[in-house]
Amino acid sequence: MKPLVLILTLSSGLMVAGTALADVDCTSPMSDWQPREAAVAHVATLGITVDRLRIDDGCYELRGRDAEGNRVALQLDPATLEVRNLEVRFGHGADASRYFPGRHSDHD
Repeated sequence: MKPLVLILTLSSGLMVAGTALADVDCTSPMSDWQPREAAVAHVATLGITVDRLRIDDGCYELRGRDAEGNRVALQLDPATLEVRNLEVRFGHGADASRYFPGRHSDHD
């Protein structure tokens, strides 16, 4: 069974179904960017361990795993550290309720 993939785009505080990470551009001037270490620390507060950080389309793009071991990719605005895009690849039997509070995922 293929892992379930959850893709969310966060914009203006709203969650909307999105597309691939490449579709999001950040436009903050580099002089306003927070250091990479701040981005990694911010993502850690979300319960995600970062394996890789790079810059793509003016955004910080981070890849890692959440506390349940699901693969996570997200893009942050480098100035505000706002999550611009989030992709989660759930493992077999994973519980997606962390990403949808109040709902229990059952996709076996």
